[in-house]
Amino acid sequence: MEPSPARSALSERIVLGIDPGTRVVGYGAVGLAEKGPILLGAGVIRAASDAAVPQRLAHIRSELDRILIDLRPGTVVVEEAFAHRNVQSALRIGEGRGVVLSCAISAGAAVVQIPPAVAKKALVGNGAADKSQVAAMVARLLRLEVAPEPLDATDALALALTFALRRTSVQLPRQRG
Repeated sequence: MEPSPARSALSERIVLGIDPGTRVVGYGAVGLAEKGPILLGAGVIRAASDAAVPQRLAHIRSELDRILIDLRPGTVVVEEAFAHRNVQSALRIGEGRGVVLSCAISAGAAVVQIPPAVAKKALVGNGAADKSQVAAMVARLLRLEVAPEPLDATDALALALTFALRRTSVQLPRQRG
């Protein structure tokens, strides 16, 4: 069934960021509004740490499918893979990314991949910014008194905001200090 033109236009204004993993997956959705991006939702999907990898991935897929149905984003922005010193960790993140990419495409969303350092540089001005700096800028851009928690959610929002800022003429607030 094709989405209605009105629903399709609305979906194009919803961006979902995903910080993948196999134990915790951060997600954050923003709407592209005339006055700047607005927070639509954020949180984490937690898989049982004592479950086997296939069961964790199935849980993540199920929860992510539900989020995609609820939000119907036009674009899903996924943290791009980066090299890890720990090969096992890199493999696990790759498995989590595979689930996310598959879910997003199956939901009909466009997929954009952004390296974490690019999102940090775009929002904070420093590709090596720490998670608390990213969270503070996410809160500022979304006009929130406090950043959503946990930091996996603000990392996902940073990805969505990076994409949103590239698509709109919204200017980043100037850093004080």
